[in-house]
Amino acid sequence: MKENRRSFFKWSLALGAIGLTAPAKAMNNLGSLGKVTRKPIIISTWQHGMDANKKAWEVLGAKGSALDAVEQGAREVESQVENKSVGIGGLPDELGKVTLDACIMDHNHKCGSVAFLQDIEHPISVARKVMEDTQHVMLVGEGAKKFALEKGFEKKNLLSKSSKEDYKKWKASQDRKKPEVNHENHDTIGLLAMDEAGNISGACTTSGWAYKLHGRVGDSPIIGAGLYVDNEVGGAVATGLGEAVIRVSGSHLVVELMRQGKSPQEACQLAVERIISKHEDLTGLQVGFLALNKKGEVGAYSVFNGFNYGLKSKDQDELIDAPFNRKW
Repeated sequence: MKENRRSFFKWSLALGAIGLTAPAKAMNNLGSLGKVTRKPIIISTWQHGMDANKKAWEVLGAKGSALDAVEQGAREVESQVENKSVGIGGLPDELGKVTLDACIMDHNHKCGSVAFLQDIEHPISVARKVMEDTQHVMLVGEGAKKFALEKGFEKKNLLSKSSKEDYKKWKASQDRKKPEVNHENHDTIGLLAMDEAGNISGACTTSGWAYKLHGRVGDSPIIGAGLYVDNEVGGAVATGLGEAVIRVSGSHLVVELMRQGKSPQEACQLAVERIISKHEDLTGLQVGFLALNKKGEVGAYSVFNGFNYGLKSKDQDELIDAPFNRKW
């Protein structure tokens, strides 16, 4: 899993040879992409998505809701101390603070989000409380933390011993250098589920860009960027460099392309190609999309190789490599 993330964000010396103006249409290992899967189904980004799927299936397998499933799946990964991408144990920002972003969206088009949240282990559950208990969509910073504590969430130190040591090494070696999109970066987990009733919900949670500027917020808590669900059509989640995803409203773009008749696979690929077309320099710029439509079809695609996702249904339980546009 660590090697996947390192390769996902590493700087590529071969980009000049590949070319930036004529992207290669590298379609590899289609696997379950485009295949209609019987509901219920849960898909999650990255290898840690396998753990999330297992937890989510406890809900889906008991005929529970997609909303409960994605929340429980996200919480599973948020509590993994050894996982430096999400929740407790996440790598901190430039000041040594672990700040968390998350959002959740249900089949009724309701959504909730938190950003720049500190000292709370489960931002995904706080986001659900925002959705269900307030008239708002997003709470940030101290306001989000105050809300979480009022709702009974426990205050907790999120900086693990391992992440603290990594931060000290980074600070000493980088001399407060601007963070780079490289192997030190880390990533989200995005989840999409369809339950027995055919309803789709999604969740996205992260500790964000490692050693980022204090106060930086990426795509993960932004509805339409890191996550979007329209129960008439399907849902999508994004992974990778959040700034690039925000610029094209990535997940919303994928869902709207599906609304226009594109398959999840076609929609993910077109969204990636849109991002490529908007950037002259793709150095270190990795973005991937994962999508699910109402038919149970799944699609995934990324700028560079290395992106994978977990899929679990009644018939499948596997980690799948996504097709990509170019190699590192």
